[in-house]
Amino acid sequence: MRMVFVDLEELKKAIKKDTILVSVIHGNNEIGTINPIREIGEICRDKKIYFHTDACQSFTKVPIDLEKDNVDLLSINSHKIYGPKGVGALVLRDDIKLTPLFHGGGHEGGLRAGTENVTGIVGFAKACDIITKKDVEHMSKLRDELIDKIMEIPNTILNGPKENRLCNNANFSFKSIEGESIILHLDEKGIATSTGSACSTKSLKPSHVLTSIGLSPVDAHGSLRLSLGKENTKEEIDYTVKSVKQIVEKLRKMSPLGK
Repeated sequence: MRMVFVDLEELKKAIKKDTILVSVIHGNNEIGTINPIREIGEICRDKKIYFHTDACQSFTKVPIDLEKDNVDLLSINSHKIYGPKGVGALVLRDDIKLTPLFHGGGHEGGLRAGTENVTGIVGFAKACDIITKKDVEHMSKLRDELIDKIMEIPNTILNGPKENRLCNNANFSFKSIEGESIILHLDEKGIATSTGSACSTKSLKPSHVLTSIGLSPVDAHGSLRLSLGKENTKEEIDYTVKSVKQIVEKLRKMSPLGK
């Protein structure tokens, strides 16, 4: 499997004289890997270029210190942390000047014209207090148990390392079967899962994330993403593992690709 985190040396090589911004996702939305934003920020600060990170998946789950991590711009959203949908925020340093997204009004510091979604903003603020350190530890424990038990299934790949990944993410690929078949069978059992990125569920193309880390298109199509929440229980993990094992065995018996 190829590199699953941003290669710092490759990043240094990619920065040119006319580079003004580096933008890196903090916690990957498919395989849950957590990029080293502090080290990336140091490189950008030394090169005197701006550093933006998409922290929508990692916010409240992974500690972020804007000063120590050398982050100039930070994107976060609400619905990933139990808040209302359609609300996000861009945190930026005071000395950074941006061109307005929409013109015609002075809302939101002159950056986005239009009536503000006050109830959504208040809900977002409240959501920031919902997930606690204890919740993160709980999800991490369930994630590790889920990974350990699913990996007992022969010819199963854990996409991304077990360590240094989001507390609520587990992503697998099962050889000889398709992820779509697995999620349909799991749905019948009341288990909601996904294959590839949720943003591209209408696409039949293999996940670019999975192929970029070295999976073949066939193996990428056999991927299954399981996301945890703070209210999930050990009993639900046990039920999910049992269901996945039964479904994978059943589908492999039917698959023309073999076992």
